[in-house]
Amino acid sequence: MKAIVVTDQAAGTAGLKLAERPEPQAAINDVVVQVHASGFVPTELAWPSTWTDRRDRDRTPSIPGHELAGIVIALGYGTTGLSPGQRVFGLADWYRDGTLAEYIAIEARNLAPLPGDIDFTVGASLPISGLTAWQGLFQHGRLRAGQSVLAHGAAGAVGSMVTQLAREAGAYVIGTGRAADRQKALDFGANEFVDLDNDALGDVGGVDLVFDVIGGDIQKRSAALIRAGGTLVSAVGPAEARRVDVLAVDFVVESDRAQLSEIVQRVRDGRLRTNIGNIATLDDAVAALNPTERRNGKTVIRVRP
Repeated sequence: MKAIVVTDQAAGTAGLKLAERPEPQAAINDVVVQVHASGFVPTELAWPSTWTDRRDRDRTPSIPGHELAGIVIALGYGTTGLSPGQRVFGLADWYRDGTLAEYIAIEARNLAPLPGDIDFTVGASLPISGLTAWQGLFQHGRLRAGQSVLAHGAAGAVGSMVTQLAREAGAYVIGTGRAADRQKALDFGANEFVDLDNDALGDVGGVDLVFDVIGGDIQKRSAALIRAGGTLVSAVGPAEARRVDVLAVDFVVESDRAQLSEIVQRVRDGRLRTNIGNIATLDDAVAALNPTERRNGKTVIRVRP
């Protein structure tokens, strides 16, 4: 099968290559999925799990990508809950070969049914950004109606999901980003927008929850704005900014079938819009994942027409 592989950690996305790889076989509780579309997060090339297995053994050449939408074509021994021919989408294991390939073997529990009226490209754009937003806001941030949220990167793949889900939950959302992101963040539902290059972040005033996808100095300045009893949620590693009167949570997104189903239902009924910036074929994936200019939104690789 055709797949994108990586062998050189120092090369970053420039080290991506299109290659032939053996088709995967389904282990116990696995399914094999014919991949129709795949998402990719460039930072995964810095994750140890891209390069080693759980015993820290080298596993290159590895296939990156962890978001997928496709069709189940085979079941492993003991697998239940899915059937051959079923449309699915989901989040692949960090330590196994990923989704930038024509086929993937994946645990059935990491997949959810993809309704027939949702395009595969849309399905592949949802798992990481949607689950990160959902888990950060509701599991870790304990967001309630009437609270205020400072959503960094509000025009990005994760930030736009945070903005929409928080607004739906009854929160007041202040989005941030670059000046060029203002209209897009407002279009996704932000009540206000802060240009991090030119506006004073401190003018925002007190907020109940900060959803951080940036880290560093921005995170430290944001933490000072959280009301006592509020929450700092970090999707970029352990929070450097700590306050005794604020809960600081960092987390790694996990697959969850029920949450995926909640997210895709919101897409179906128009409550949630995807943020796809570019669509490319598997043959053109290396170029698409090494853009020469900044692109807003998620790049999705269409593995099959």
